[in-house]
Amino acid sequence: MAQTIDKSEIKILNTNSPAPIQKIAVIGLGYVGLPLAVALAKNYQVTGFDISLPRLEELKNGFDRTGEIDEASLRSSSLHLTSDAMELKDCQVFIVTVPTPVTQDNTPDLTPLEKASLTVGPLLKKGDIVCYESTVYPGVTEDFCAPILEKASSFKSGQDFFLGYSPERINPGDKVHTVDKITKIVSGQTPAVAETLRQIYGSMNGDNIFVAKSIKTAEAAKVIENTQRDINIAFINEITQIFHAMDVGIYDVLEAAGTKWNFLPFQPGLVGGHCIGVDPYYLATAAKALNIDPKIILAGRRINEDMSAHIAQRILNQLNGTQQPRVLVLGLTFKENVPDLRNTKIIDLILHLKEAGIAVDVHDAYADAKEAKAFFGIDLITHLEGLEPYHCVVGAVAHEPYRALSPNAFVQLIHTQGTLFDLKNMWSTENIPENISYQTL
Repeated sequence: MAQTIDKSEIKILNTNSPAPIQKIAVIGLGYVGLPLAVALAKNYQVTGFDISLPRLEELKNGFDRTGEIDEASLRSSSLHLTSDAMELKDCQVFIVTVPTPVTQDNTPDLTPLEKASLTVGPLLKKGDIVCYESTVYPGVTEDFCAPILEKASSFKSGQDFFLGYSPERINPGDKVHTVDKITKIVSGQTPAVAETLRQIYGSMNGDNIFVAKSIKTAEAAKVIENTQRDINIAFINEITQIFHAMDVGIYDVLEAAGTKWNFLPFQPGLVGGHCIGVDPYYLATAAKALNIDPKIILAGRRINEDMSAHIAQRILNQLNGTQQPRVLVLGLTFKENVPDLRNTKIIDLILHLKEAGIAVDVHDAYADAKEAKAFFGIDLITHLEGLEPYHCVVGAVAHEPYRALSPNAFVQLIHTQGTLFDLKNMWSTENIPENISYQTL
């Protein structure tokens, strides 16, 4: 008996013309998946899947705790939200946007990818596409995810279903470089799959698409984007320490050097979050598996990981001789103007100070107090008014409310002869009272 082949399957298997796509599933509705799902829902039937029931409930009520999507956009979107994987069974394209963290020993933790693939696998039909956005080292999509999908679906990758990769480029808190305004890289297991993904992603960003040569090429491009930033920041952090020993201000140096047209505008600081502080370890792990020693990559990581200890020591030097010193840290999230506490390096700074016997209070204008308590055992103070003065106030995160603080606010917050330590150079142009020592990196 002759085998019957679905016409849509012929299109995707045998020509460069993509199969028509109507229904898309986005797996994971964090700061990456949600904006993508909302944008795609303007042109397709999109179902957003997440295992967190509280997250889904908040989204259904128009609240996005990541701050990426406003209430009006959420309420007006046709995006369907669910925690029931069976509601995805009619979808033709599955886009996976789960996080890719590292373990305690800084090796890749692919558990979220594994679980997402196990969720998608049983739902697959012939001709379906599974596209991953999670940052990984080259080979993870085809060598790690594909076998999981195959086992869960009893189908063959590249024959029955197809793989794609389109690395996420979301910059948390950035309202300019949003997912619908940036160049999107796409790649596919076949030219037809790449073309299908080009059309899907291009529908939301004016076809501003770069089609990578292969899935591994696209994976590699993403992982070096963040690794490059990490290395550049490490260089600035290292020269910050050198120039401090020379009594030369790093921000003065950067302002002068920045007048050259090709000087790169990186600044010193703590490197946290779930991208720049994590992704280099993925590349380093892949290199070691090939018996290549990733010297520069890991040297940059070491410098950036050690920056919290350097800053803590400078604060301790300022407090030397102070009886029962008290410090207020302004900001706990990993980045300005976002509520995300994951992999924040501010906690390392706080722990260094506490280990030295310093009493530390913490305030954050955006962080969730319950999360701060659950993650770090920190009770955030709720306001800055009426507090007993501190011997040192540390501007750790450049949240807008902190940038707006006036010199008079510091008079109220800091003891006479106390220190204002500005890690982000937020108040360098302010007229800080002479009886307060103003320090920057």
